[in-house]
Amino acid sequence: MSQSPLDPEQSTAKAGAGGAENGSGEDPAALRKELAEAREQVLRVRAEFANYQKRARQQADENQVYAVGSLARDILDPLDNLERAIEAGRAAGAEGIVAGLDMVKRHILDVLAKHGVESITAQGQVFDPNLHEAIAQEPTSDHPEGVVVAEFSKGYRIRDRVLRPSKVSVAIPKR
Repeated sequence: MSQSPLDPEQSTAKAGAGGAENGSGEDPAALRKELAEAREQVLRVRAEFANYQKRARQQADENQVYAVGSLARDILDPLDNLERAIEAGRAAGAEGIVAGLDMVKRHILDVLAKHGVESITAQGQVFDPNLHEAIAQEPTSDHPEGVVVAEFSKGYRIRDRVLRPSKVSVAIPKR
């Protein structure tokens, strides 16, 4: 069985057998120290590479999760228009058409949900600037100050990232 040139047992055996028998005239203790440093460096590089691989996998997983975000953001405006068409159909009494449009809307929302996109609840919630965009204030004594009293446009998020904030009206004290 052949031993590696970095094998400490071989270095120790040579050092013990005849001092500086390696032919180079180097001190065996210095060689052992150099060997230990090289091993430590190899272990450090291995650990850094393992950490790099772990970070790269996490980044790839995150990119895959959020890749649908751009497409989802583009679908939100047509989805709003679909909701407006449903409301107009209800106002006109076209229940058959409204039922069909509702099915299409539910299907789109199901597809978005399958990819982690969900609507942001706004009505009745405390205003959160990370989730809501206040476009109006409403003086009222019916709701506490800072509560969302009306939602003009539904907001959506994908997991923890906001795709589009909810456009809302926030209660302020009546004067």
